[in-house]
Amino acid sequence: IAFNTKNRFNMKVLYAVIAGLGPTAAMTAFLYLLSYATHRVMKVTRILGTMLMNRTQPDGSLSEATNTKVYGTVAHYLAGIIFALFYIALWHSEVGRINASWGFLFGLAHGLMAMFIWYLFFMVHPRPPIIALRSYLTTLVFAHIVYGLVLTYTVYLLAKPDYSFWS
Repeated sequence: IAFNTKNRFNMKVLYAVIAGLGPTAAMTAFLYLLSYATHRVMKVTRILGTMLMNRTQPDGSLSEATNTKVYGTVAHYLAGIIFALFYIALWHSEVGRINASWGFLFGLAHGLMAMFIWYLFFMVHPRPPIIALRSYLTTLVFAHIVYGLVLTYTVYLLAKPDYSFWS
């Protein structure tokens, strides 16, 4: 990514914040819509908040507490911004291009990594919520592909490279 500014670090961080928020919202919306459509627990911010605060209910369900939802949401969006920094660093290092193909590939790799991390989190957590873990982990891969594509398009719009997004 070529930045036409004197302060490149601040610009990259600004891009990461802007580019990290939208894709995280898109990914979260994707998971919430699937949760409503399939009646399976896929509400990532509630799952994350419940596990981070160790608030799994006695019946294995997710916490309904407002601060649990806030913790999960903040943690999820911070992770989205941090991963946006990684994507931007890869592009800045000339790994891939800011286009749909690379957005898909980065999202797929990110999703497989997320699946593994979430699996470990469930295995080591003292009281993980009871959910359909296999379908949740599989769905996370697709959710991260959504993240990768939306993040890539957002950065494409910000960076304005001299090639097509669909190239």
